[in-house]
Parts: sequence; C-alpha cells; structure tokens
Amino acid sequence: MIVCSCNVIMKNEIEGVIIDLLKKDAWQLITPGVVYHSMKKRGRCCGCFPNVISIIVDTTERFHRELETPDEKIIPFIQKIRAEHERCETARMIARHNRMRRSAA
Repeated sequence: MIVCSCNVIMKNEIEGVIIDLLKKDAWQLITPGVVYHSMKKRGRCCGCFPNVISIIVDTTERFHRELETPDEKIIPFIQKIRAEHERCETARMIARHNRMRRSAA
C-alpha cells in the first residue's frame, strides 16, 4: 500500500526503516522526519504524516511485543507516542479550521 504518493513510499518500506531504527535503539522517539531522513527523502506536502505516525505506533508496539518487553514498559511508551500524535492532529485540525474561517471572511 502506498502511504506517501509524493515520494511513492510503501507501507512496508516505512515499517522496515522503523524496525532498523528500533534495532539500534528500541526506546528512541521515532518521528516521520526521522523516518524520511533515514530514507534520504523529505516530506513534501506532509499529508501522509498522520498515517506515518500510526505506522510508527503500530510497528513500535509490535516490535516490543515480539521482544517480549513487559507491558509495564510498553504501554506507557506507546501511550506517550499516541498522545503526541493526538496533540499534533488536534493542532492540525485547528489550523485547518482557522484557515477556512479566514478564507471565508
């Protein structure tokens, strides 16, 4: 499945990069920027970033479950990532709403 149509990046490519990053440091904070930098790409329209964040969360959780990391370590880490994702999505929605209000005025 294509996640980023600007760079033609597939979901499995993103998952592979995330796994490679986690193998180097299982507790690092991976962002879309880190993923794209590792692929020697850059976000263009950045419309794919919310989906990339979801892939980061799912892949990170799966990685730690396969390592049999105890839930008391996984759950707070994943919750922090999800909370940051929700915060970013809220800010993005507010910005979009404000742009639409200004253009309508």
